Amino acid sequence: MNYFYTNRRVPPFIILMKPVFFLLCIQFLFACNNGQQAPDVSNSKVRISVQRFEKSFFQLDSNNTRTGLTALQQQYPGFLPLFVNHVLGLGPVTDSNELVFIGVKRFLHLNQPVFLKSQELYSDFSDETAALETAFRYVHHYFPRYRIPAIITTVGPMDALAPMSNNEPSPNYMGEDFLAIGLQFYLGSDYTVYNDPGFITNVVPTYRSRRFSQEYLCSDVMKLVIDDLYPDSSARLPLGEQFVEKGKRLELLSRFLPTTNDTLLLGYTKEQLNWCRNNERSIYNFFAQNNLLYERDPGLTQPYLTEGPFTQGMPETSPGNIGAFLGWQIMKAFLKKQKDLTPEEFMKLPAGEIIRQAGYKPR
Repeated sequence: MNYFYTNRRVPPFIILMKPVFFLLCIQFLFACNNGQQAPDVSNSKVRISVQRFEKSFFQLDSNNTRTGLTALQQQYPGFLPLFVNHVLGLGPVTDSNELVFIGVKRFLHLNQPVFLKSQELYSDFSDETAALETAFRYVHHYFPRYRIPAIITTVGPMDALAPMSNNEPSPNYMGEDFLAIGLQFYLGSDYTVYNDPGFITNVVPTYRSRRFSQEYLCSDVMKLVIDDLYPDSSARLPLGEQFVEKGKRLELLSRFLPTTNDTLLLGYTKEQLNWCRNNERSIYNFFAQNNLLYERDPGLTQPYLTEGPFTQGMPETSPGNIGAFLGWQIMKAFLKKQKDLTPEEFMKLPAGEIIRQAGYKPR
């Protein structure tokens, strides 16, 4: 018998079990995206520029980094100083800063195996380029004034996850006119470094690094684009409205990646997503009956908004970040009633208004 519980004094409740046939139907339904009719972007003139910074960087002569960095700065005048200063943490690239030349030499030596693994998988980046270009065509379709950034591939430190506007870590980072992809975070969930006990304990836990693989690259990039379009400022909202803000972003992500599996959009395993669908009504009732949807105390709300091996207070078969799933279901209920809204329109709507209009009542 499984129960949910919270750190409040509220009664647990029993998970409602569905027939096996229903579960099998859900598995079939969620083998692909939510069925949203995608616009035809085949004639779009959008093209993306991809620059392979890591290839040039790791070709530097580690015994003469001063000369090599001077030449490389001519090729990447804006990006190289940012990478060395802020990503590697070595300070400004100047002749007087000896730490730069010593630090770059050390970085090249220690990270050579990571670079070689990245080239084993991504020396030819044409498939990824094609997928990203298609996604950016959808971005341009919905947001024609959005300036498509240049894509720069890198291999940086293994702990260089960058925070987005809501402080969630991203393998990638956005600059004024570029989007950098950290290939060191897409080497496959079985990559040796990711499974090192020190890495798991001090850098990235396994429930997060299981997504450090090629199939997540495009959705991670699009999440960063959405964060650029609509920085998340929902932290002070009631919990239910924070759920809906997550749901709005997932709905937009599904518009940018209309053929991508929902598991890749949510970051859940197939089993976790099936569990959510199988227990949708019970999940919602848990929050509604215990007045958690109106809670603002971060100490009480964070367990339902952040990643983890599972959601605190729920069975171990649940995913972390359960609020993303629930918020997306509320958005879907809302959009069934407001089918003509464009992404730009629904992204601007207050979450509270979406909740009121959705009339979300899972069965």
